[in-house]
Amino acid sequence: MSNRTGRARARGTQDIESLLQEKRVFKPDAAFAKQANWKRGTLAEYRDLAERSPQRFWAKMAREHVDWFAPWKRVLDWKPPFAKWFVGGKLNVSYNCLDRHLLGEDAWRRNKAAIIWEGEPGETRVITYGQLHREVCKFANVLKELGVRKGDRIALYMPMIPELAIAMLACTRIGAPHSVVFGGFSAEALRDRILDVGATFVVTADGGYRRGKAHALKPAVDEALDGIDAVSHVVIVRRTGQKINFEAGRDLWWHDLMERASADCKPAKLDAEHPLFVLYTSGSTGKPKGILHTTGGYLTYVTVTAKAIFDLKEEDTYWCTADIGWITGHSYVVYGILANGATTFMYEGVPTHPRPDRFWDIIERHQITIFYTAPTAIRTFIRLGEEHPKKHDLSTLRLLGTVGEPINPEAWMWYHRVIGRKRCPIVDTWWQTETGGILITPIPGVVSTKPGSATLPFPGIEPDVFDEEGRSVRPPNGGFLVIKKPWPGMLRGIWGDDARYVEQYWKRYRNVYFAGDGAHRDKQGNFWIMGRIDDVMNISGHRIGTMELESALVSHAKVAEAAVVGRPDEITGTAIVAFVTPVSGANIGGDLRNELREHVSKQIGAIAKPKDIHFTDALPKTRSGKIMRRLLRAIASGDERVGDTSTLEDYSVLARLREAEEG
Repeated sequence: MSNRTGRARARGTQDIESLLQEKRVFKPDAAFAKQANWKRGTLAEYRDLAERSPQRFWAKMAREHVDWFAPWKRVLDWKPPFAKWFVGGKLNVSYNCLDRHLLGEDAWRRNKAAIIWEGEPGETRVITYGQLHREVCKFANVLKELGVRKGDRIALYMPMIPELAIAMLACTRIGAPHSVVFGGFSAEALRDRILDVGATFVVTADGGYRRGKAHALKPAVDEALDGIDAVSHVVIVRRTGQKINFEAGRDLWWHDLMERASADCKPAKLDAEHPLFVLYTSGSTGKPKGILHTTGGYLTYVTVTAKAIFDLKEEDTYWCTADIGWITGHSYVVYGILANGATTFMYEGVPTHPRPDRFWDIIERHQITIFYTAPTAIRTFIRLGEEHPKKHDLSTLRLLGTVGEPINPEAWMWYHRVIGRKRCPIVDTWWQTETGGILITPIPGVVSTKPGSATLPFPGIEPDVFDEEGRSVRPPNGGFLVIKKPWPGMLRGIWGDDARYVEQYWKRYRNVYFAGDGAHRDKQGNFWIMGRIDDVMNISGHRIGTMELESALVSHAKVAEAAVVGRPDEITGTAIVAFVTPVSGANIGGDLRNELREHVSKQIGAIAKPKDIHFTDALPKTRSGKIMRRLLRAIASGDERVGDTSTLEDYSVLARLREAEEG
């Protein structure tokens, strides 16, 4: 049973207090453990090697999981805070994702599904490894024939269609770094990113489908490129058939170019530190922040973590619901999955169109075995009701995962009970755009899990929890999450701005990566992420993170989702304001407000009792599913200035929130 009545006090007022304690523990299932890729002995061996010699551990991983054209001379060149991994090594990402699966004893994969895709209207495509290799080679030749050379940057602004993965892999084949811009971003956001990365080439589509409607993409490209002469060509995929503006000499159709392109294209032998992609973090304000990842270290890291954490098997059909426009889509829809020769499933649309059971219908029809999604999606499904997943056969599922933000313990339990039917391990993963891949996670079949905890670091990763002065905080007190040693998947900088890179990630603690998240550890060493430090509230001198308060609210039977922010208060300094989405059919009003206040007080203490509670049918979220607490803080404080909303999924939510009755 859950016990949240305990309260751990930090040593100083600058630490973050941990108010929530979770006692439920789920030990690894014996049958799953028996077949797991990483067994208890394997994990112990790797942890021991990584602790004794991290460089030897990563060298072993790189040799065993990645094919190299030329060996590296040094595993790591570390001149804090700048790292180079596998110095002097030569390789190619597309070769590792495609060619090696068509050669020797693995040649049978030529006819194995690499990508299974379903469009929102319902059409499906299956692309084998042999077919994907052919399409990637053809588009790589298209790029070369149009003048793209190694080192040229290419902007990709596309819906979730296979051509996006093809374009990414084609870029890697010739050494042209790509920058994927999420297809829901505005023309202004696209323009900023094109200018910042210095892109000379754009790949897009006429449009895509979302919520049953065709939304246009090409007009945003035209607007973004107005006055930018450096972009020589725009290649357009015909997806919706919408009428578009076509600029002669610049605009070209994908299908016309591919029809006459050669399918023979040798992969470039690239340096391990050759730039692979630049990805701009979601929700950034001011100048775009382009996170740079390079070839050898990134590929090693995502290949190893994907195989271990998702327990990938040849027969699996793996589905990560993230859009490729985010880092999750880069690492665990495309590169990490294809490098392991697995089958990755891609879906174009939203989870609830045309019915609330679209995801569960997809899992049943395509016999998905591994399902990786965001806590915000899970909370949406909770609100919609259990009847939707329960009418589908989800028996093919054998592993579940969560990504994007901390998951509330009760949402974890719902996921375990309703979707996993109490038999699927759950890997709750913590990582960032900057980290390249998953850093803290349970290894399925080996590590015991606790609802709401990302548990333990991956071998070779050394996280810690620091106070303001850079001292390690003793469990179970909270502080600031840091990573103490470099790892292969780490960002290599902010594109064109080394000073900002140092300032943002390395200045607070000398030669230690500052993650920007609050966290605490329990006495067993499990890590609990408490939310972004920007969201920490100071209540009567107590520094409290939002995640634990939200978890307490969501543990109430009538609450599907909750977000907590602070507003200025003359007495306490900050007052807690809760935005609550009730479950379907719940009666809202004063009685429920009082009930929720008392529930929070009973769960974690009177100090956490919300002063205001707003009931709402939806919360403002980015298109990647993260709650935009900045907007909620503005609403709670009565501030009409909400700032940049370019990443907001549904603009109507703001108006409805402002009209919501206050408690």
